[in-house]
Amino acid sequence: MRTKAVAAATLLALALTACGAEIAPAGGDTAGGDTAGSAHYPVTVENCGTKVTYPRKPARAVSNDVGITELLLALGLTDRMAGYVMPDDKGRVDEVAWKDGYQRTRWLSKRQITKEIVLEAGADLVFAGWHYGFSEADGFTPQALAGLGIDSYVLTESCRSGSGPERGVMSPLDALYTDLANLGEIFDVRDRADRLIAEFRAQVAAVPRPERRPRVFLYDSGEDKPYTAGRFAAPEEIIARAGGRNVMGDVADSWTTVGWEGVVQRDPEVIVINDYGTPDAEAKRRFLKSFPPLAGVSAVRNDRIFVLDYVDLVESPRNPAAITALAAYLRGVTTG
Repeated sequence: MRTKAVAAATLLALALTACGAEIAPAGGDTAGGDTAGSAHYPVTVENCGTKVTYPRKPARAVSNDVGITELLLALGLTDRMAGYVMPDDKGRVDEVAWKDGYQRTRWLSKRQITKEIVLEAGADLVFAGWHYGFSEADGFTPQALAGLGIDSYVLTESCRSGSGPERGVMSPLDALYTDLANLGEIFDVRDRADRLIAEFRAQVAAVPRPERRPRVFLYDSGEDKPYTAGRFAAPEEIIARAGGRNVMGDVADSWTTVGWEGVVQRDPEVIVINDYGTPDAEAKRRFLKSFPPLAGVSAVRNDRIFVLDYVDLVESPRNPAAITALAAYLRGVTTG
């Protein structure tokens, strides 16, 4: 099942904000009251446990991936963007309040972000994340960018929690609010960021919950072993705030691989499919329903499979709308 309620709720929540955000041509300065040389700068924020200082308002930011890009667009920062990098298979972009923002900045690449892309764009800041563009294996890191004179900001959902690759340092919605607040400081649009945060908090608080908390498993991909969401990925709080319980909420990581045995043991009553790329949601549904180890799992046996887009399930301004849509489905499950 795919619902347009996510896009509709996002439009509703952001309509006033989007209408009130002035969008200037490149080189304009309506994204903040101060000029780049104002007393607001330099500004320092805490990003993934590290104090990072930005000497001036970014003028040519490059973002990687859809959720990250939409954080900037929702803040009305197209005039401060040199462009964005993302595939074209991670969620519809024509049903959101900031859809015009996509048309007002450049789609730099549908492939992997690289130093060459950001240098060619003349970027002065790159907004990406670990596993959302940043990678030691590819040599694309905040440290490497600093060596090129380019600032960076790391998506809080992707912050590493220790010496290993595990990610997650705070609850997912807190990560969303933290990034909005930090971006508000970095781009000198804190009033706009605070309005968004207040709107999102109110939207989430108003979501009606189901009568009980059904067990939910997030299925991203993988047949031999499923790729899913642990405690620090956005689906954990999307599921919890919608009134469900993430069966992998005891895994101290964000997006990670688990075993099918654990899924079967936890017997989810609902499976949420993360829809993007290939295979598509329908192919994933067919796999889940035909995979013998899952035959006795409640969600499969009762055909309780719900679909959300990738952009709904990674940290993004669409998270509150995703909570609203999933809560409506879970209420049907618990009362049906």
